[in-house]
This record gives sequence, C-alpha cells and structure tokens, in this order.
Amino acid sequence: MKYLCLICAETVMEGMSDDAAAKHFDEYTEFTQAIRDSGHYLSCNRLLPANAAITLRVRGGKVSITDGPFAETKEQFGGYYLIEASDLNEAIQVATRIPGAKLGCVEIRPVAEDPKTLKALGLVK
Repeated sequence: MKYLCLICAETVMEGMSDDAAAKHFDEYTEFTQAIRDSGHYLSCNRLLPANAAITLRVRGGKVSITDGPFAETKEQFGGYYLIEASDLNEAIQVATRIPGAKLGCVEIRPVAEDPKTLKALGLVK
C-alpha cells in the first residue's frame, strides 16, 4: 500500500538558524537514503513556507484566490514523503524516523487505489 506522510511543524527550514537548518537537511539526507535502500521510498519533496502559498476556491463558477493557507494555525506543512509499506504499522515505523516528527508531527494517510479512483485519475482503463 502507498501512504502519504505529511510533515507539519511550527518552524520550517527558513525559520531556523543556518546551523540548525544544515543539521536538519543532513538528517533528511540520511533518512531519505535509508528509505531508498529499504525499498519504502516512492517520492518526496519539501514545501516552501505558507506565506508562499495561495488558497483557491471555485464556488458557483467563480474563482476566488487568497494569499496563504486556508487555516490559521501555528503548524504548517513543510513537506511530504510518499512511501510504500505492507500495512499501516509498517508505515508508522517508517514515519517515526522522519526528522520533522521531532519538531512537529507527521500525518500518515493511505493513498486511495480503489478501481473507481484509479479509473477517474486515468491510471487504469
């Protein structure tokens, strides 16, 4: 099964001192290589801070765009890992090693791969 691990923290890389950010980047480099080696890795990326985001809504055919994230919260999404795991317990074991879990939290969510979803996304005919 595929799981999306959403990393949330109050402090993102841009808010850290240069030394702290360099150490955190090194931790991510090590973690990412470890899950590549273990076969759990599918994809990942870091997100820019929330002030670089926009929120888009379409209501009644009208588009509205606002700066920043929709929810006002101390924590913000900092990045994600898409992993392959045999079950939720294995996904939890992988996610506990994500460096950002020590500074914030990691939301683990199964990726929908049911036939209707795969067909709607054009992944099967």
